[in-house]
Amino acid sequence: MARGPRRPLGLCLLLLLLLPGASGHEGAARPGEGASKPGAAWPSLQGLKERLKAAGAVSRRYWALFICQLRPKVCEEDEEAAAEPLGWNLPLLGQQYLDILTMWYCSFQDCCDSGDCRISNNFTGLKSDLSVRLHGQHLARELVLRAVRGYVEMRQPDKALTLSFHGWSGTGKNFVARMLAENLYRDGLRSDCVQVFIAMFHFPHPKYVDLYKEQLTSQIQETQQRCRQTLFIFDEAEKLHPGLLEALEPHLKRQAPKANRAKTPRTIFLFLSNLGGNIINEVVLNLLKAGQAREEITMEHLEPHLQAEIVESTDSGFGHSCLVKENLIDFFVPFLPLEYRHVRLCVRDAFLSQELPYTEEALDEIARMMSYVPKEEQLFSSQGCKSISQRINYFLP
Repeated sequence: MARGPRRPLGLCLLLLLLLPGASGHEGAARPGEGASKPGAAWPSLQGLKERLKAAGAVSRRYWALFICQLRPKVCEEDEEAAAEPLGWNLPLLGQQYLDILTMWYCSFQDCCDSGDCRISNNFTGLKSDLSVRLHGQHLARELVLRAVRGYVEMRQPDKALTLSFHGWSGTGKNFVARMLAENLYRDGLRSDCVQVFIAMFHFPHPKYVDLYKEQLTSQIQETQQRCRQTLFIFDEAEKLHPGLLEALEPHLKRQAPKANRAKTPRTIFLFLSNLGGNIINEVVLNLLKAGQAREEITMEHLEPHLQAEIVESTDSGFGHSCLVKENLIDFFVPFLPLEYRHVRLCVRDAFLSQELPYTEEALDEIARMMSYVPKEEQLFSSQGCKSISQRINYFLP
């Protein structure tokens, strides 16, 4: 049986000490009042009852204020408590004691403004990570930050935010998904609010698709019940069984707003796929050959080609699913192929992440170890930045 939070004994004693100083309280005896009447057995009984009743009311109010200091969002949601008249004013001394008590409590407990300390929504950190740690992906950097921030800050979203990442292996799709988890949640990918599914690992056998559908639906619902803001990541999305994609439809569709709901739950779906990687590379190569600067490539250059490739693909059911046909995916995010200069930056970051010394010659040598395509131009790394961390081991003393 669930119990409410216990009120510390010290807090209750403190409240009783502060009670006489509470201005606006009408139960206190005044000089000349409350004199015993002839024949009264307990002349001060009525005054004592009033005093105890007032002490209880003040204790409850102090406790409510204490909770409000720790979790401001809770008080915003409690409309009845907000509308309830105070009946008395918090004395200055009482406010000072309340501040001290709050500092003491937060010294060993998590206190945060969001009301749920598992959720951090650190967009300053996300912007920094996307700018500093992600290389060669100016489109993904801008689109992901704008889409996620806009969704999280939306007052009352009527559907989940759905992003589909497309590009060759090693271009940063999983890297960006991890950045999102690390900056939106205190515990990153280990958070109770985050679920990661890998198609061929979690759903390997087509004959069990009905069981997988039940398990997936149950996991999504349980996670949403635990957290008011959830993140679901589907890696190898092009390999998901069509039945699983259909099972996701109710969670991605628009929902009618529910009245009297102080907090609208938020859900973000990420689909990570190699689907469309070839057409992205082809369009980028042609633009570079035509003299277009890489940083000047826009979504208008890529989006029509990418969506057409996804819909027309015969190697995957993803493009023929209700997610694509019913426009349930909000943004298709292209990840561009990485060039030599980007791979070199990845090598530098790998050394720095392991706190290892490096030389410019080592960066060049490791970057040259990667294979580059097309055969004539040798422009794009066929593996992106994948396996670089393992390659630096050859250069350790």
